[in-house]
Amino acid sequence: GRNLGPRPMETVLIGTGACSAFDVVTILKKGREKVTDCYVELSAERAPTTPKVFTSIHFHYVVTGHSLDGAKVERAIKLSAETYCSATAMLMKTATITHDFEVRTA
Repeated sequence: GRNLGPRPMETVLIGTGACSAFDVVTILKKGREKVTDCYVELSAERAPTTPKVFTSIHFHYVVTGHSLDGAKVERAIKLSAETYCSATAMLMKTATITHDFEVRTA
């Protein structure tokens, strides 16, 4: 009751970002990409009335590594979103989900 940690819906959003980032790193490593870091910045909107479900979520991936192929990063994000991330699959039932990314050199 003192707002010292994330609220339940924030935790759902954080977990979804972590789920997808894990997928992206795993897919890229299986493709022999030299990933050193990956994180997701999330922004979301919720419905104004109860139950205040997410209505839109934007994922901004920041993927760092050595000589990363941007097309492979984009493919990994798409695979996570459309096939592997069960958290994203659940949230797609109520939210419009969008993605973008940037590749950084380690």
